[in-house]
Amino acid sequence: MQEFSNRVYEKLSKLSPGQIELFFSEIKNQNEVFQSIFQSLSTGLVSVEKNWKVTQINKAAERYLPLKSSPEESRNQKFYDFIDDEEIYKFLKGCDENNRTNLSEEYTVSTPGGSVRFIEISVMPLVQNNEISGNIIMIEDVTQKRSQEVLLHRMETMAGLTNIAASVAHEIKNPLGAISIHIQLLQKAIRKKREGDGMLPDPKFTENYLEVVNQEIDRLNKIVVDFLMAVRPVSANFSLVKVNTLLTDFIGFIAPEFNEKKIKVESELCKEDPKLLIDEKLFREVLVNIAQNALAAIEERFRTSIKTNAFEEVFFGKILIKTETKDDKFILKISDNGTGMSEEVKSRIFEPYYTTKANGTGLGMAMSYKIIKEFSGDISVDSVLGEGSEFTITIPIPQTQKKLLTHDEEVR
Repeated sequence: MQEFSNRVYEKLSKLSPGQIELFFSEIKNQNEVFQSIFQSLSTGLVSVEKNWKVTQINKAAERYLPLKSSPEESRNQKFYDFIDDEEIYKFLKGCDENNRTNLSEEYTVSTPGGSVRFIEISVMPLVQNNEISGNIIMIEDVTQKRSQEVLLHRMETMAGLTNIAASVAHEIKNPLGAISIHIQLLQKAIRKKREGDGMLPDPKFTENYLEVVNQEIDRLNKIVVDFLMAVRPVSANFSLVKVNTLLTDFIGFIAPEFNEKKIKVESELCKEDPKLLIDEKLFREVLVNIAQNALAAIEERFRTSIKTNAFEEVFFGKILIKTETKDDKFILKISDNGTGMSEEVKSRIFEPYYTTKANGTGLGMAMSYKIIKEFSGDISVDSVLGEGSEFTITIPIPQTQKKLLTHDEEVR
């Protein structure tokens, strides 16, 4: 069609009125086809001029983006001024003010029904006649993609439950066998006495057997509870969260309490502030668990010094929070100068109900482990007894495919 238009244009002065009318009728038909395709695309598309005023927007873009009003209503405003979302507004405005293109970012938006969807917004230059004449903004709904990633991870987790169930079945056999034997011995003793002098066994004799039975029942209960905790899925509400921003807020929250106890909270956060696909509330729970463990370890090591220097501006404890990005992964390290851990404690710290605290439940770090695993991440600890500990959390950074769209419409 473009070659045909170019040839007609060159001979326009030689065409009859009827031929010109036919030519414009064909252009009109082609434009209607183009508009029909443009509006039917499942991908949101917005074209803007260099000044970011809208020239075209399709229905998908209006459906995916949180808009204050339709850009079609006013052609004099910049496109991002229509956006009713602070983060998306800042991203698009930054692209305009800094003249940046070929960028992609993911965002979470709420639908009118209250559900959360993930969208990827890409900004690319629109090239005409070998010059940039504006920008193309592409919006894709990647909710299904992200949901499939979460589902795949959960399926992988479920695949490991067969081995866990086999282990639990093996563990249950022993206490069940002990209970069975001791009940049989007790029944035999009672039956023998009744057949003889009719007197029941000595109470101490009976209690010994029953005590063993109770102990084995407690063992069974613990095995079952631990198993249920191991297999019960974490109820996570995933969204894209700027993790360094979250950590900055968290540090501001705990610093006053820690400083009061002579513990300095320091941070070394990377320049990038990547968005992670996590549950913000659950991630905070992990941070609180690690921070509380660090607080207890530091107080145990410096308890006397902290009490003696209660009114002096001397910090004995230290917690350092560091972040970095490496190989498409976000790495968070939280270290302290507390008592540290022995090799045995370090190897068992993520086990359910394992604790070294007199009033501890042994669930905090086990739940932290489950939560990070739910985020498709990993958590580990390195510790030296008497010197301190360092927890390392690694979470994958969701990959957005950056796309470049150029369209050369040079008329020949």
